[in-house]
Amino acid sequence: MTEIEADAVPDRGVPAVQLTGITKRFPGVVANSDVNLTVAAGEVHALCGENGAGKSTLMKILYGMQQPDEGNIAINGAEVKLRNPQDAIRAGIGMVHQHFMLADNLTVAENVFLGAESLHGIGRAARTRLQELSKRTGLHAKPDTLLEELGVADRQRVEIVKVLYRGAKIIILDEPTAVLVPQEVDALFTTVREMQADGYTFLFISHKLDEVRAIADTVTVIRRGTTVGTADPKKITSRELAEMMVGSELPSPETRESTVTDREVLRVRELRLSAEGSERNVLDHISFTVHAGEVLGIAGVEGNGQTELVETIMGMRKASGGHIELTPPGGETHDLVKLGTLARREAGIGYIAEDRTRHSLLLTQPLWVNRILGYQTREPVSGGQLLNIAGAREDTERIVREYDVRTPGIDVPAAALSGGNQQKLIVGRELSGNPVLLIASHPTRGVDVGAQAMIWEQIRQARADGLAVLLISADLDELIGLSDTIRVMLRGRLVSEANPATVTPQELGSAMTGAEEGEDS
Repeated sequence: MTEIEADAVPDRGVPAVQLTGITKRFPGVVANSDVNLTVAAGEVHALCGENGAGKSTLMKILYGMQQPDEGNIAINGAEVKLRNPQDAIRAGIGMVHQHFMLADNLTVAENVFLGAESLHGIGRAARTRLQELSKRTGLHAKPDTLLEELGVADRQRVEIVKVLYRGAKIIILDEPTAVLVPQEVDALFTTVREMQADGYTFLFISHKLDEVRAIADTVTVIRRGTTVGTADPKKITSRELAEMMVGSELPSPETRESTVTDREVLRVRELRLSAEGSERNVLDHISFTVHAGEVLGIAGVEGNGQTELVETIMGMRKASGGHIELTPPGGETHDLVKLGTLARREAGIGYIAEDRTRHSLLLTQPLWVNRILGYQTREPVSGGQLLNIAGAREDTERIVREYDVRTPGIDVPAAALSGGNQQKLIVGRELSGNPVLLIASHPTRGVDVGAQAMIWEQIRQARADGLAVLLISADLDELIGLSDTIRVMLRGRLVSEANPATVTPQELGSAMTGAEEGEDS
């Protein structure tokens, strides 16, 4: 492998990254086919495409996590073989993953130094370098702060500092704004532009086309595993960019007519959840009601109790106090607080989890097995005390057909599907049991505009049919567009209410961070 001096200032005339004829095959699928990508030194180059288009595979190849079957990689004009991430790091490439690769139980300094002790040790020289990089990236957290005490924006800055500490001059940002509020996105973009002025090169992967057009100098679109074009984002609209990606116009989450009824479906009263080993409440006297035909949106910066709220309603966490009451159509109200998760699902709760790979799918199992999860006691996948395998297979075929899950068949493992198609399978499963309540936690996170449009339409249709929906989302446009009412969550409490018809993402962002005046204390 050609050794590259990562700290050398790249020649502006030589591309920082040049991928030529990259092809990568997996059993039964070609992930990348003759992909060509040229990234100029010192630019922000965006990479767009549907889920399953091949973006992630391409970036894993560039970061040495996978090797191409064909094609060449050149960094700053020199051809390289990237056999693993260590080779990529030596070549000056760093990757900030969408799901942060950090340890909550370690300090900021320990997260940055871990595995890179040979560079500057762990003493004064290391801390001096950490201080320099923290200043450059706007990280204000002290080196000895535990990571679990940081908000999501500072965690992301720690990730960026971590790759810079290892000498990266070419930085891959994978869906970097997925969990940020608008003000945090602005701060990230300011950091990127300042670093760009210092000669850093960025590869920016995102589904948010307006953000791509705001930050990128160039955008390359990948469709079905191959590059279909490169554009100047200042000269192309989001709609035109979407058409390059999926051949259709940009979807909108906007819901026009109200379908909210007076019938209460979910009533949460004075719900409390104590932190483990502490008297502090993670959920502090939470009360709200969701009606049939209503989407109640919960806005909040990640880490303010939204995950705990969902998991407490689902029975995955045991409430410290309060009531969770569910009322089916024409039925009696039941307090679910003492029931287990399966019993709550049987009572009529559909659940789209925020992390599909941990809580919604068995990745190594075929699609028809994943159809059974959470429904093992109900038709059509259960026949009394035995599973109805034929019924499960038949209903999986229906979901694949009706929800446009793109797959070679129902016997392939869930891991073989792109993220968007995995999510469509989950949405199809959760809406198939005729639920009275759907809890949708980040239902379109990390999915492309095509899958996004389908999921939005399914939620809209279910709402019109009388379903009550509790929606948690970090996508403020999605939250504003789909919700009938929005409640803002801050430090484990519901602090304010917003009208989706009038509120702006900026106003919502201010309420979420506690910056707005008159916040309930």
